Amino acid sequence: MYPLKFEPILKQTLWGGDKIIPFKHLNSDLKGVGESWEISGVEDNESVVANGPDKGLTLADMVRKYREELVGEANYARFGNKFPLLIKFIDAKQDLSIQVHPTDELAKKRHNSMGKTEMWYVVDSEPGSYLYCGLKKNTDKEEIERRIADNTITDILNKIEVKKGDVVMVKAGTIHAIGAGIIICEIQQNSNCTYRMYDYDRRDKYGNPRELHVKKALDVVDTKAYVKDNTTEVMLEENEHYSLERLVQCKYFECLKYEIKDEVKIVADESSFVSLVFIEGSGTIEADDYKQEVPFKAGESFFVSSGKRSINIKGKGTCIVTHV
Repeated sequence: MYPLKFEPILKQTLWGGDKIIPFKHLNSDLKGVGESWEISGVEDNESVVANGPDKGLTLADMVRKYREELVGEANYARFGNKFPLLIKFIDAKQDLSIQVHPTDELAKKRHNSMGKTEMWYVVDSEPGSYLYCGLKKNTDKEEIERRIADNTITDILNKIEVKKGDVVMVKAGTIHAIGAGIIICEIQQNSNCTYRMYDYDRRDKYGNPRELHVKKALDVVDTKAYVKDNTTEVMLEENEHYSLERLVQCKYFECLKYEIKDEVKIVADESSFVSLVFIEGSGTIEADDYKQEVPFKAGESFFVSSGKRSINIKGKGTCIVTHV
């Protein structure tokens, strides 16, 4: 199967900025775009194929049509027709709400959904930008609830100043928030379950207080102090053509970063599909069983189905490669 491109799903948000449209080289006048969903199987927000013979089909259509040939035998056996990931870009012009995501068990019980563990890769950031991930000290749910009520919750959050290229792993149950001035590539489980704990008393576009989900959030929040995940950012290979770094590895996905100097050959197999998100640069990609080069540039995402093949990338750039 040829490398698939999908139409981006653009989301206007209260906190969104003006950087996603130019970053992705899109011809659009939309303002306040906070998110671009690149590869999504979320119900009612399914990506649509933008190129080739399957143009116009949704990702859900593709999974039903090609089954294990698309996503891999083990993945199809595990997830069936539900695509396991959601990949997006986020542009935070303002601070996002402080929130937490449910675990698999609770999400299944409450929402018939997967839980939500996610990885953040900082595409760019303004000087002094920061985000929150976890707590800076052990606490309890009573203190968290009290601090939400008296507007001091940020006093106990683990604050991380970030720069371009930083990686943060956000496990389900971890209290977190993206700060203003940051563009992020987010790779997560296929879930839209978010419990908003605190939102700086902001109002929506109609002047109403934004809905909070404090009680639900307290059911799942991890009250222990944050400990950095030691599976992040491991250099695996470096030569004159490229460098390869493992960004994260967990039971839901593995993300690799290729810094391509001129060319690289990525070997795929029947176990999983491969997604490619280009953060910087330009060039071409080609699967060795589909002899047609496809151009890429920064801000574009591609999907390559499972199967024994090589994915040949020529050019220069930064690419995040994900498989399950």
